[in-house]
Amino acid sequence: MHTVVVGTSGVTASDVLAVARDGARIELSDEAVVALAAAREIVDALAAKPEPVYGVSTGFGALASRHISPELRAQLQRNIVRSHAAGMGPRVEREVVRALMFLRLKTVCSGHTGVRPEVAQTMADILNAGITPVVHEYGSLGCSGDLAPLSHCALTLMGEGDAEGPDGVVRPAGELLAEAGIAPVELREKEGLALLNGTDGMLGMLVMALADLEMLYKSADVSAALSLEALLGTDKVLAPELHAIRPHPGQGASAANMLAVLKGSELTGHHQDGAPRVQDAYSVRCAPQVAGAGRDTLAHARTVAERELASAVDNPVVLPDGRVESNGNFHGAPVAYVLDFLAIAAADLGSIAERRTDRLLDKNRSHGLPPFLADDAGVDSGLMIAQYTQAALVSEMKRLAVPASADSIPSSAMQEDHVSMGWSAARKLRTSVDNLTRIVAIELYAATRAIELREGLAPAPASRAVIDAVRAAGVQGPGPDRFLAPDLAAADAFVRAGGVVAAVEPVTGPLA
Repeated sequence: MHTVVVGTSGVTASDVLAVARDGARIELSDEAVVALAAAREIVDALAAKPEPVYGVSTGFGALASRHISPELRAQLQRNIVRSHAAGMGPRVEREVVRALMFLRLKTVCSGHTGVRPEVAQTMADILNAGITPVVHEYGSLGCSGDLAPLSHCALTLMGEGDAEGPDGVVRPAGELLAEAGIAPVELREKEGLALLNGTDGMLGMLVMALADLEMLYKSADVSAALSLEALLGTDKVLAPELHAIRPHPGQGASAANMLAVLKGSELTGHHQDGAPRVQDAYSVRCAPQVAGAGRDTLAHARTVAERELASAVDNPVVLPDGRVESNGNFHGAPVAYVLDFLAIAAADLGSIAERRTDRLLDKNRSHGLPPFLADDAGVDSGLMIAQYTQAALVSEMKRLAVPASADSIPSSAMQEDHVSMGWSAARKLRTSVDNLTRIVAIELYAATRAIELREGLAPAPASRAVIDAVRAAGVQGPGPDRFLAPDLAAADAFVRAGGVVAAVEPVTGPLA
């Protein structure tokens, strides 16, 4: 099994994906263990002094003015975890919780938190044992960290609360730790706070969304190319010299992908009844511009994610010169913004894909295709309601594109009076990514059927490869009406698994 080594300088997106989705094992580097021990010495020295130090010998948030005596400090750390584990609603996905825990461990290992090495090792042991804390949908405002979600994870570290075992069954965390031979942690000064105070949940969801959207944008370029082909559109608008004079990198990449897919097609540039069109509709002609803007948004979001993956997010932090200083690095605004930007871009990509699908089904705009791509229009409805489903998904994506990060709601007796709502931005982005996958799948389903209905002209070799792969995946071709939901589910699974790109690249070479 792949092993991810966590050091003091952060982790990579591929590390997060390996742990969250593939169950990679985790090891702490020797460098991290040394840094953890050194920072802990600083915290212990401060804890021994009579002067109060925030997070070490005081209360938290609006209660930071109270000095906590030494005999109450272990209780204080337990209490902050128990009281902050106040999430409600459905459980979040296992991959999200694993990413959340791993990214908190990343910051702990930076040597800026003051957590003991044995606490960090226990965090790694829990992940390696396949134990996943039960974390709920609601409880984070994206500031002071993803507090409730991280608290539920810290509760498992203490052997309390509920968690999911490696068999997928939810049981008391103490039982699962005992079976795995893991001793619960007795938290000491600073440690409870250090386990709760980070942007780890929203960052983990950003990293996974970026991976999913990178594949989806390539798949959407392919489905757009197939729609252009099925509509007898022109590929001249994809010429590199046209995109060079508006040099947005994403636009050029999308146009190049579409042009590569369409190479060798006998369908492009033909027109119904020999009547040439001066221009294709915007949803066809401007596909690279819309998808390209989304790709550039992905590039910006990836830059933010990389910076955050290299960050140590905690409050207070232990500095190399021995100071323990309060700060505002836990504020989720940088991550929240790009999560919202991605939801906007995804909604627009879904919207333009739906417009192409609708055009394929409308006999007045499809240039010779049967109404709704039906076998016997009137007797058969064809893909009429598949487009309804796609439209419903697009409509929801537009609602989900309303930014969460433009909102704020004060908390903690007005101490935390401006928050990022980044966790909420991340949660709705996950829904958007799911919906976009389904929307691309429906366009792909319609476009492949439409191409097969164009008799006498051969599609591009890359298009043929996609059609063959879709059919091999259980998505049926043209014919009389049938129970459509299984076909759509199979198309969705095909897109979700990266089948579109896998089918095309042996013909085109790697897509951009």
